[in-house]
Amino acid sequence: MSKELVINATPSEVVTALVEDKVLVELNREKNNNNFSVGDIYLGKVKKIMSGLNAAFVDVGYDKDAFLHYLDLGPQFRSINKYVLSYIEHKNPLTSISNFDMEPDIDKHGKIGQVLHDGQPVLVQIAKEPISTKGPRLTSEISIAGRNLVLMPFSDKVSVSQKIQSKAERERLRGIIHSIRPKNYGVIVRTVAEGSNISDLDAELRSLVEKWQNAFQNLKNASPKLFIGELDRTTAMLRDFFNPDFNEIHINDPKLYEATKEYIRGIAPDREKIVKLYDGAQPIFEHFGLEKQIKSLFGKTVALQKGAYLVIERTEALHVIDVNSGNRTQNSTNQEENAIDVNMVAAAEIARQLRLRDLGGIIVIDFIDMHTAENKQKLYEYMKECMQNDRARHHVLPLSKFCLIQITRQRVRPETTVSTLEKCPSCNGSGEVTPTLLIIDELENIIRWGMQKYKNKPITLAVHPFIAAYLNKGLFSIKLHWRLKYLHRLKVKAANSHTFLEYAFLDKNNEKIYL
Repeated sequence: MSKELVINATPSEVVTALVEDKVLVELNREKNNNNFSVGDIYLGKVKKIMSGLNAAFVDVGYDKDAFLHYLDLGPQFRSINKYVLSYIEHKNPLTSISNFDMEPDIDKHGKIGQVLHDGQPVLVQIAKEPISTKGPRLTSEISIAGRNLVLMPFSDKVSVSQKIQSKAERERLRGIIHSIRPKNYGVIVRTVAEGSNISDLDAELRSLVEKWQNAFQNLKNASPKLFIGELDRTTAMLRDFFNPDFNEIHINDPKLYEATKEYIRGIAPDREKIVKLYDGAQPIFEHFGLEKQIKSLFGKTVALQKGAYLVIERTEALHVIDVNSGNRTQNSTNQEENAIDVNMVAAAEIARQLRLRDLGGIIVIDFIDMHTAENKQKLYEYMKECMQNDRARHHVLPLSKFCLIQITRQRVRPETTVSTLEKCPSCNGSGEVTPTLLIIDELENIIRWGMQKYKNKPITLAVHPFIAAYLNKGLFSIKLHWRLKYLHRLKVKAANSHTFLEYAFLDKNNEKIYL
């Protein structure tokens, strides 16, 4: 399977598209002002103890206080808390964790008031980003992720990913970690570490420990404050699932291109050449055929093969997906055969949609009714198989007697949404439009005034393909007439993302300008 990463960087956000065999499977949007990402570690301050919930609200600098439950404190909370307070009070390093005397584990059936109090500084990590009206969800079980390893301070646990199928390889990696692991540090060996040698693992482990220790140098009695920041979403995606299957990484921003190239050089020097800077005239998503995929995949209704379709609805508590056969029933004489056929196609698309939209929580899928137990089991096994490539933790339940499948999927950040409904550019939603015949006159008026402002500078007019064809048609086209009339270099370009009467003027760098 070939994989490509296409990254569209704009002043306000970075949009990352993961493409497998030319099919869009993941889309991540990261706002440039997003300061609360999963994995960020903060020194927060306890604002309020909620004994009834056995939890506390913690100020980490977000608009709403973050939520920390007692069960998310972790067994070693007293040790972490004592170590952090010692740094805050003395304002200088006292001792390394390896020489630190660990405190007893907290009681797993204890109460939040026994270990926390109002105003107390506490070291926490973002477990879930702010979603809807809720603030971030926190944990005090700190972990620092690297490419091959995850470091867990104040822990002695060593575990190896079960996705590494070879038992001998798991035991080899576990033995290596036991031999190089500093005292009072736990380590999780990630799947990508399979086949790694001891020198690479040791170097990464040392760098993670150094990252943790250096963060304390700037720790002062001032909270909330960022303690250790997670990588940006794009680099985190590369860290988590970059593998030899990656063919190309296309980026339209020179700075991000250099940063990504440097990161790839550090983890896989021989693959540095797959990072490519895109500088074409078309928008990068349009050039790679992703704009059309995005428009067709993010609506309420998603088309399947031969007339079947999905309807995806979101409620406050869960997501509901309805599978409809559409006009396929007209092409099949066997209802059971038609049902299993549509359901199998729908299962593959649903697994893709969950990744693409990053749907989390409870998902209920209403498949077309089937009567044979054999077909129900077949669909259940295929649904689990389709979900195997999903990196989010999930659990698929067997079909109910009503042919419903329930899926729970990890939700750590808001779902990805793309508005596919377009507001009428002429009526702005009022339902009444100006005569379409006037659009050409309107464009000419804008061009006439704009030529005075942008003298001797090339200008591109981006319009809907139908309008572009009209302006460019004929030997003596309207575009040529304007160029001769106003003695200005004007280019007309078809933009598939524009609505029928929408237009934009661009400079030579394809940046939008206002005439």
